[in-house]
Amino acid sequence: MSKVLREGCAAVWTALKNDYLKTPSTPAEWKQVAEEFEREWNLPHVIGALDGKHITIQNPKMGGSDFHNYKGFNSTNLMAICDAKYRFLWVDIGSYGRDNDAAVFSRSDISEMMHTGDAKLPAAERVDGYFLPYYLVGDEIFPLRQWLMKPYPGKQLDITQQIFNYRLSRSRRSIENTFGIMSSKFRIFRSPIIANLDLIDLIVQACVVLHNYLLLTDNARYVPTGFIDSYDNTGALVEGSWRNEATPEGLVPICRQGNRNASIVAKATRDMLKDYVNSEAGSVSWKHAHVTDAGVVLQ
Repeated sequence: MSKVLREGCAAVWTALKNDYLKTPSTPAEWKQVAEEFEREWNLPHVIGALDGKHITIQNPKMGGSDFHNYKGFNSTNLMAICDAKYRFLWVDIGSYGRDNDAAVFSRSDISEMMHTGDAKLPAAERVDGYFLPYYLVGDEIFPLRQWLMKPYPGKQLDITQQIFNYRLSRSRRSIENTFGIMSSKFRIFRSPIIANLDLIDLIVQACVVLHNYLLLTDNARYVPTGFIDSYDNTGALVEGSWRNEATPEGLVPICRQGNRNASIVAKATRDMLKDYVNSEAGSVSWKHAHVTDAGVVLQ
């Protein structure tokens, strides 16, 4: 059975990865992702949502403390970028459980490509008078970059910053749902995985590409109506039923620590995007319904 599992997962990964796990590699392909995000989540130039999760495992032989995370259990990391339709665009599998999101992402190939320009992102463009780059959306753990936007920190935020944070959080919900769908459908994630590290990586790889495959070929059954989070016509969140099926032991958020330094240019870019979503052209009718005077963004 061990041999069948290993060979089966490897075969699934090999057969599906080229067709069903495609990271955009041209400006036109990134723009196509951004167009979907704007249609679905009302935010322009978003090229993907970024986050990481712990995959609970039994501590491997000679693993020491490398796989022991800050929450007190053993894990490896799954870092991913998804599109607006809950499909994985890029994954990094198998980093030590002790590592946080920012550290895992900073060592990744996609981060290096973003820094060097090899990712082939489209050039910044004007949107109703605002000069906006194309960018990933992430949470507060990640460093702010021109190509990676995160929320304004702190609680004492003005109303325009609160609205920006809310709009950003809506787009980031796509990656939360991507992880949620996969962990609820593939029951291997409902308890610690007991296997050698190379087999764990193969299992996760197979689940990732099967997730994308089923979204594209059997969407109605794989993600039935009401299964994923949605928003009503007032912008209020309606939680998806996957939350009732996924277990807390499956995919767990990674430690919220890391390098939070941001460049002046990156901060100016975030301010520009904030001004856009608060402008007449970029605003939505329900924007004020989900922020409070206390500075709390209502999800």
